[in-house]
Formats: sequence, C-alpha cells, structure tokens
Amino acid sequence: MFRSAFRASTSLSLAVRRTAAASRPTALSPGLQLARRYLSNDVRQKIQQAVQSTPVVVFMKGTPELPQCGFSRAVVQVLDLHGVPTEKMKTFNVLEDSELRSSIKEFSDWPTVPQVYVNGEFVGGCDIILGMHQSGELETVLEKAEVIPKVEVDSAPQSSSS
Repeated sequence: MFRSAFRASTSLSLAVRRTAAASRPTALSPGLQLARRYLSNDVRQKIQQAVQSTPVVVFMKGTPELPQCGFSRAVVQVLDLHGVPTEKMKTFNVLEDSELRSSIKEFSDWPTVPQVYVNGEFVGGCDIILGMHQSGELETVLEKAEVIPKVEVDSAPQSSSS
C-alpha cells in the first residue's frame, strides 16, 4: 500500500518538476535577458564609492558585533584573526537595505553575501576568504594593501651553541 502511494507521489512530483523546468528560461532563451536586472549608473557609482571608501569593505548580513548568518560570522572572524583594524574596515548590513542586497550581487557578479573587497577590488565570498586564509594568501593580500603590518620573517640561519 505504501509503495503504490509513494510511486504515485513520486511521479506527481517528477511531473511538477518537469513542468517547472520547462517554464524556466534556458541559456538560449531570449527571456533570460529580461530576468537580469541592470544597475543604474547612480547605484553603480554609490557602490563603487563604498568599496573604495576604506581599505577593507564587507557587505554582510548583520554587523560584525551581531552577524546574522554563519558565513558573515566566519568572514568577520577570519578578518579578526588577521588583525584587521576597525578603522581600516567598513561593513554594510545588506539586511537593512533590500536594494543594496540585490545590487551588490549584480555589481560584483557574485551570487552570495558576504562579499569582501580590498582596496576597491572584489576578493570573494566566505568560501574564497576561508580558502585564502587557509593557504596564507589572505595575509599576503592584506599586507600588500597595507591593511595589516607585514610580518618580517627572520631568514638568518640559527646558530646552535654547544
């Protein structure tokens, strides 16, 4: 009895999925052009000014003190681990402004938030920042941007006393 009910519900859900998929525009569909929203020059200019306003800019859900998602929290924690000073970092809470939330995704051509910019250049979202942190690349980027002081590595050979 349960198997026949399961098969019936499965075939119904497959039919619904096929219908929904058929109604979506494809890459070759001219309807795709209409689905994309284009930023006005005014909005683009405001976002550009924002990303250039401070050495490190983060568009996130919530604030550094109270992140509203785990990905935003992770980005804030990584930047904190690297010692990014608060005076060199500015954050924008996209939950306070729905237009900013959608516009920043189009501005960067990156589908998710948080988004991190260093010296006006888009670096990436949470996954990219975590990967760069793990590889040591994030520290290099922050040092080159003079956000954090460069750590000098002592390359002189250590002599051992016997």
